[in-house]
Order: sequence, then C-alpha cells, then structure tokens
Amino acid sequence: MHQSLRSKLPLLLTFCLFTSLLPASGSVICSAVASERYGTSGSNGISGRSGRNGRDGENQTIVVKDSPVNLDLSGENGEDGEDGDRGERPYCGNQPRNPNYDIHAPNGGAGGNGGRGGNGGNGGSLTVYYTNLADLRKIFVRATPGDFGRGGRGGSGAVGCNCRRRNWEIETCKGTPGNSDYKCTKKRYRCYDGEDGRDGSDGGNGKEGRLGVLSIVNGKEPLAPETPNVTINLAEIAGKKLNLSKNKWHIRQGAVSLVAPGSIVADEYREFAARLEKTWQIVWQEKQPITSFTNQPVTVSLNDNQQVDVTFADDLWVGGSSSSEGNLTTFTVNYAIAKKDVTRLAVSEFADAGENLNLKIVDLAAKSDAIQTQFRAKLRARDNFSGFSDYKTVFEGDIPGEFITRDYNRFILALGKLKIPSEALKPGVNVEIEIVATRSLEGRSAQQTISWQGTIRKQK
Repeated sequence: MHQSLRSKLPLLLTFCLFTSLLPASGSVICSAVASERYGTSGSNGISGRSGRNGRDGENQTIVVKDSPVNLDLSGENGEDGEDGDRGERPYCGNQPRNPNYDIHAPNGGAGGNGGRGGNGGNGGSLTVYYTNLADLRKIFVRATPGDFGRGGRGGSGAVGCNCRRRNWEIETCKGTPGNSDYKCTKKRYRCYDGEDGRDGSDGGNGKEGRLGVLSIVNGKEPLAPETPNVTINLAEIAGKKLNLSKNKWHIRQGAVSLVAPGSIVADEYREFAARLEKTWQIVWQEKQPITSFTNQPVTVSLNDNQQVDVTFADDLWVGGSSSSEGNLTTFTVNYAIAKKDVTRLAVSEFADAGENLNLKIVDLAAKSDAIQTQFRAKLRARDNFSGFSDYKTVFEGDIPGEFITRDYNRFILALGKLKIPSEALKPGVNVEIEIVATRSLEGRSAQQTISWQGTIRKQK
C-alpha cells in the first residue's frame, strides 16, 4: 500500500490468508477490508481534581480554673471536587467521495469525571482535669465536625460527526469490453456516523467529620504515658519481664450537660477510671530452644479486665497456659510448632485385607504428641472380576476414634472396621483412598488431604 494511502486509513483492518498452495517461501495474501475513520475524533475531557479533606480540630488538654474558658476545636470543611471538563468536539473534515471501502465519521470526546468531594475534618478532642465536676460548666466548647465536600459534576460528552452521504455504489469491471470475458460487478458501501462521547460520571460526596470527644479526669496530676502493647522478637524474650500499663476509662452519656450551655460536643464521653499495670514474662518448656525461633514476633497486650493477652505469629502454633500471681503474669509455653510442620502427614503402608485392612499414616514432623488429629475418609473400589467395572464409592465419612490407633507419630486407620461392603475389601480389589486430616492446637486448625491408590493384597 502506498504510504500516502496508509496515512489516510488509520483504522484500516487487514486480513491475511495463509494457504498451503503458496510457495514454501511463506508468501501471504492480504486483502484490505474497509474500516476507515476520516477526520479526527475529539479528545476526552480532563477529570476534575478531588477536593482536599478538611483539617481536624485541635486536640486540647486543660485544667479547670475559676475563669470561664471558650474553646473552638471545630474541624474544617472538606473542599468540593472540581467539575470534569467537557469532551472536545471532533474535527469532521471532508468525507471521502465514494471510496471503495466503508468509512466511519469521527467520534466525539468523552467528558471528564467529576472529582470526589473532600471529607470533613473531625472535631478536636478535649481532656479536662478537675476537682469539682460542677466547674466544667465554665467551659464553653465547640467541637463541631467539618461538612463534607460535594462531588464535582461530570463533563458532557461531545457529539460525534454525521455522515454527509450514507451510502454509495461502485461498479468494477474486468476483461475487454465487447469480449465474452468482460464482466462488471457492483458493490455497495456505506458511511457510519461517529459516536457521541459519553458523559463523565459525577464525583461522590465526601464524608462528614465526627464531633469532638470529651474526656474528664478527677484530679490535677497529668496521667502517665501508657504502654498497653509490646511486640518483641520471640527469640529475644527469654529472661525478660515486660512492663505493661493502660489507662482505663468508663464510657458515659450526657457530655453536653457537663459543660457550658450551647456547647457542641459528642454526647458520649470518657471518664477516667483507673490506672492498670502488669508485668509479663514467658517460661519456655518446648523441646526446641527459644533461640531457634528468630524473626517470630509475639505481641503482649493489657486489656481493661487487667488480663494480659498474648498473640503469636500466624505461622507459629503455640500450646501453653497463663497464670497470675500479684502483678506478675507468667505464660508457660509447652509446644511451639511451625505451621508448615502441622500438615506433614504421609501414607507409610497399606496392609492386609477384609476386616484387617488398615492404612498407616506417619507424621514426618513428629508433632503428634501435641496436635489433635481427626480423620475423614472417602474410599472408592473397583473389581473387574466381581462386577465393579468402574470405581464406586463404598464409604465416605468420619473415622470413629475407636478405629484410630496412635503409636507416637504413627496412626493406624482400621478401614476394615468401617461400614464397607465385604466384597470391596477382598484381595485384588483396586481402591482409591482420600483421607482428610484435621489437625488442631489451642484454637488453631488446618486440614491436609492425602490421596492413595493401589490394590488390596492377599494376606500372608
């Protein structure tokens, strides 16, 4: 195709036909199928900028005195989002005159989306130290939230160009006029109107801020800093005592009735109740040394009930117990098992037949003295000599505990004791077994599916 024609057909579709009749050089026959867009489509409009979030009100701590106090802790309003720009109009240009292909008029540009409105700022929090609760009536406080910003409007899409001439017909002749090989054919072509650009979507409104919260403390001494949570590497915790502290608060209703009339603050307020302090330590009784558990974090938290909660990493299963004496809480670790070692069961032997048929499973990680294990089985059988031409499910369900024997880290599943037809337990029967083992420790559990396929052998 000539370069000038190629530049005029930016959307020309070309279909290439490969044929075995062509030379081995890999020649290709290509035929151009009309799909030209003339002119220039309009550009899409730019989306509007999102509005900025409003600034939160200032948090303040004061001690009530004789003189009145006027505080403005209001949050700022969020900004409105900007409107999206309109889509640009296309350049329609001159419609090509009777080309031998279909053509498309230019599309209009899409409108830009409206920007999202900014969130309103929260009202500031106020902490008040007092000796006489009635003195709080001297405090006038406005801790109003900022209003949300409104979303910008989407820009309008531009109208696409219309065709000046919808269709036309072109006659093509081959051969020599007057001779029998002279033939003419007519083909109809058409012009398709350009599409209108879609309107941009409106931006969403922001969220309104929250009212500021009042906290009150009966006393003038500032509350000591808190350390309610400590996260430490498990390998480094041996021999250490962690000091935890927490300020406990009661949640009350009626904050507006405590402060000066006309004040604006959240109705729910906090009243200081007590200072909680605990010391925590770990006692390690797991066989593996604690130093082998590097990069394993443990988080210790003091709750409002003066209990210490211990959280280990998800990939570490820990079995232990907690005890308290005075201000000291001790957590004794009896087992610590990497999660990857929980599901390392494997079939070791498939033996006997009939009522004595059993499947032996071994725990390769040797952790079965600590982990509880339950088994569920699905057994399918096939025996070409006794009518089982295809595999047929002969048992599916939980294996009762009386049919499971554990010898240290080896489990013996007495499959022959299950409710399975006797003909499916005979020597020579092909079986497919799927075992689902559920393993659990201290509230954590994981499942492992074990599949085995073979033939029931004759008893020796």
